[in-house]
Amino acid sequence: MTALRVTLLTAPDCELCEHAKAVLARVGRDYDLEVAECSTATEEGRDLMVSHRVAFPPGMLIDGEPFSYGRLSERKLRRELAARAAPRAG
Repeated sequence: MTALRVTLLTAPDCELCEHAKAVLARVGRDYDLEVAECSTATEEGRDLMVSHRVAFPPGMLIDGEPFSYGRLSERKLRRELAARAAPRAG
């Protein structure tokens, strides 16, 4: 099974972004994730925010599709990942 690509759109000094990183670290122990962080202070980050209609950071894309923005719900993320992929083996 191929890892799911997760793009986390973050902003400088963003408490909700730090929370999202912690959630991804926990969930990443159970699911095979390829996480990339992209700052909204960059042109690429701003383009992703606009093109995926992310209202404010942190924004999350899973395999290039919008998933959430604002405070990340670990429960919602786990449900989505369970629907998309099998848990990490071992």
